[in-house]
Amino acid sequence: MALYKIEDKKIKAIERTTFAHQNIKERDDLQKMLKENIDIISPDTLVVAEEFGEWEDSRRRIDLLGLDKDANLVVIELKRTEDGGHMELQSIRYAAMISTLTFEKLVAIYGHYIKAIEIDKDPTSALLEFLDWEEPDEDNFAQEVKIILASAEFSKELTTSVMWLNDFGLDIKCVRMHPYVNGILDIQTVIPIPEVADYQIKIREKKQKERASRENSRDFTKFDVSVAGKLHKSQSKRWMMFNIISEIVKSGENPEQFIELLPTGKFNIFDGTLSTNEVYNKIMSEDKGQTVPRWRRFFINENEFFHANGKTYVLSNQWGNDTMKTLSRLAEFFPNANIEVKPSAQ
Repeated sequence: MALYKIEDKKIKAIERTTFAHQNIKERDDLQKMLKENIDIISPDTLVVAEEFGEWEDSRRRIDLLGLDKDANLVVIELKRTEDGGHMELQSIRYAAMISTLTFEKLVAIYGHYIKAIEIDKDPTSALLEFLDWEEPDEDNFAQEVKIILASAEFSKELTTSVMWLNDFGLDIKCVRMHPYVNGILDIQTVIPIPEVADYQIKIREKKQKERASRENSRDFTKFDVSVAGKLHKSQSKRWMMFNIISEIVKSGENPEQFIELLPTGKFNIFDGTLSTNEVYNKIMSEDKGQTVPRWRRFFINENEFFHANGKTYVLSNQWGNDTMKTLSRLAEFFPNANIEVKPSAQ
């Protein structure tokens, strides 16, 4: 984004520069300035530590550690670079490391910090006053760890990673800092975009609920399957159906008989006796660029598909709510297979 000034009734562009060109160092200058004006990049936040690294077996340090008004810890990482480096990965590590901090431990951390910057106050009282608490409340302390990334610019890889992580429930904010000549600094939140932040949060929450619903609706029951006198123990639905159909075909039944018995799309049929690579190529020729490649939806490894009548029959591995109905049809149509299924005890 360009900045302009009005001068002599004309609009003139303000020249953009870099922190390096202005000889502004990351730790000695930028970090110090933002520490003293933290609300610019993280409103309603109290800085409780600088260069924090009180964990074992690690030399890594959080640039600034903060606490927000909701008693959430805030990891603040700063870069003066034009791409942000790998700061999102660093910040996630830091967030994990401090996620178990207690209020009591934070009092000690904050006490060291205010002593180092020569502020004479009681750390416990100061933290309680900031949080508007009458007494420590460990149950409501640090329920979340938020992340603020502040940099001169962010690479596409970084912003893509951040948006993806935010979709899965993390709270990562990217703040862009553009320096201009004459000491002008343009600071803007780029993720989430302020104008649509509430909308993005609602979309994120909706996605999370949908994922949770899908997970809750999935059936992970295992089955013990007996077919044609052979027992297959602790089988998922996909392997249960594969083993039933496989044993029936091995007994001499024609795969063509399954076409009417199985739901549409469960069998792919190709002319010729195809190899694994040929089956893969046939399957992928119909791929439409979905998130999951089409070949992953079928049993295509060696000995997982069937040859008969000069054709190759490839079975789907996607079995859901219609599985038990299909199983009943198979048991009725192939009585000699003596199909028996029961939930596994394992």
